[in-house]
Amino acid sequence: MNRRRATILLHWFSFMSLMLLLAGGPIPALGWAFATSALMMTGIAIARGLMSGPGPKLEGWLRHAHPWLSRGMYALLAFSAGLTIAYLLGWGTAGIRLSDLYFVLMSVASLHGIFHLWRHTALGDGAFRRMTPKALHGLL
Repeated sequence: MNRRRATILLHWFSFMSLMLLLAGGPIPALGWAFATSALMMTGIAIARGLMSGPGPKLEGWLRHAHPWLSRGMYALLAFSAGLTIAYLLGWGTAGIRLSDLYFVLMSVASLHGIFHLWRHTALGDGAFRRMTPKALHGLL
């Protein structure tokens, strides 16, 4: 499996498992699935660099902020995964409620999705094509 395919799979698996965690709480199997996929995706980004780029049509301060916003999203994802693992191992969460953290992560992920929807439609730069499986490209 290549880097792109692995990142796409882990991206959507992390998102789906995060939604389920929000709905049902840190169920052990679900928590481990989320944490594993999130850390694998973060590991790929650390080892091989970010796949996302600002694209040629994104200009101004958003172009300069884009890589830092991506790094911030990865940091929040890794932090959420790490805290989920700490909870599952019985180490505690340093006073942070996982439900609150999952809500923050989902809120940031929603803004991330809205931003890429805007890029895909307003700028026409194909931002959604980067993270959707090729089978869905005909719908975009």
